[in-house]
Amino acid sequence: MADTDVYAEFRAAVNMTAAELRDWLATDESRDAGQKSSPGAESVGHDSGRKIVKLLDTKKADLTGSDEEHMRKVIGYVHRHMAQRPQGDVSDTRWRHSLMNWGHDPLKK
Repeated sequence: MADTDVYAEFRAAVNMTAAELRDWLATDESRDAGQKSSPGAESVGHDSGRKIVKLLDTKKADLTGSDEEHMRKVIGYVHRHMAQRPQGDVSDTRWRHSLMNWGHDPLKK
């Protein structure tokens, strides 16, 4: 089972539901955002998004140490990326799209 504090931080950082994230990951914008190891490869964030969907669909009691490790990675990424928010309207930016791959929509209330 995941550490309660890590789980709470993860749930605060990931503000998209599993269904919202699953739908987002199916878009061209999602596949185009983020760093790729080679042309045509899946981005790190897109891969993370698929893992996040699984985490959101998993009962807290069934989470493993590996799951907790990924939750910590997500928390760190979201916090670092939010600190780099660009000026102006971010609605259709790679910055927002990258964050959404990690389960966080900065425009969602």
